[in-house]
Amino acid sequence: MTPTLVRQHLPHVGAAPRVDLCARARDWSEIQERMLVPLYEAVYERLQVGPGTRLLGLGCGSGLALVMAASRGAAVTGVEPSSPERLALARQRLLPEGWDTRARADARLVDGSSDDLAAAACVGTRAESHAQTHTSAYTLVTAFEPIGCLAGDSEGLGEVLAAASPLAERGAPVVLAGWGPPERCATSSVLRVATKLADPLRSTGSWRPALRDDLEEVAQRAGLRPDGSGRVACPFGYPDVDSAVRGLLSTGLFDSAIAATDQVQVDKELTEALHPHLRPDGTVWMPNVFRYLIARVP
Repeated sequence: MTPTLVRQHLPHVGAAPRVDLCARARDWSEIQERMLVPLYEAVYERLQVGPGTRLLGLGCGSGLALVMAASRGAAVTGVEPSSPERLALARQRLLPEGWDTRARADARLVDGSSDDLAAAACVGTRAESHAQTHTSAYTLVTAFEPIGCLAGDSEGLGEVLAAASPLAERGAPVVLAGWGPPERCATSSVLRVATKLADPLRSTGSWRPALRDDLEEVAQRAGLRPDGSGRVACPFGYPDVDSAVRGLLSTGLFDSAIAATDQVQVDKELTEALHPHLRPDGTVWMPNVFRYLIARVP
């Protein structure tokens, strides 16, 4: 089988929930994606991302992390196989109408299909002519979608990283991200309460605490060599409960619960779970710590 950059996501219980995927992608882009900005900044600063960096972002969402890398001068390629709606928003951010051809050559977005392994390796640089791109190894690979809050949420990630590694230079850093320990992540209690609505007999897709070696185990499966890690405070802050509900639902972590019950019930449970984190001014604040691992391509 030809390797791909597609990660197989967890199956849901019963029929897929009926949601407005475009609205959900907008909620992700406008509300939730920015919650991990401190993580992106910490990684980029530590690895000195800038001109000369050729970055491959796996599971790039609506492209915020790519925009931040591009603003540092990096040439970026994003892969988003799970949400065409998020990918469309990433295109709007990275390839807006009005940019010149040279600027567009520094950003590429693909959906992770079998032909994208070759296409993703074509990265333009500002030093080249407007119409040219070249095939060159990546100097950094990121997988910023955090693992470690649902049982089985790392399934397929090792295979994706193994497929991406040949596109990177030898010794290039590969960054994985995960939730910190539950006692350091206020949001873990919200995830635990909300996902209880999903089939409690299922092990895959149910809440579980992050384990110390989650990221290292994925790196090992991918044939990568761990070479450092860090922790970053990423508080989830929202202007009101409605924004918090929309933002958290946009992650897709509650899809199993919606499929097993209904949207109204999940909204109710989620709102109740957020109550302890509601501040007197009506805002919602949940301190969290996320962990990242830097591994190296052998």
